[in-house]
Amino acid sequence: MIDFEEELKRFHPSLEVEQVEENVYNNKPKDMSDLFQEMLKEMRGNGR
Repeated sequence: MIDFEEELKRFHPSLEVEQVEENVYNNKPKDMSDLFQEMLKEMRGNGR
């Protein structure tokens, strides 16, 4: 039978997951409204 307590002691999160988590929390990812605003700026051609 699996000893869950022992398995938890040996568990270490993947470095990749920690890096992704750090990037998500430190940078504000763009949402759909940000993308639409950028598209409108490009379509208008004035950059505002």
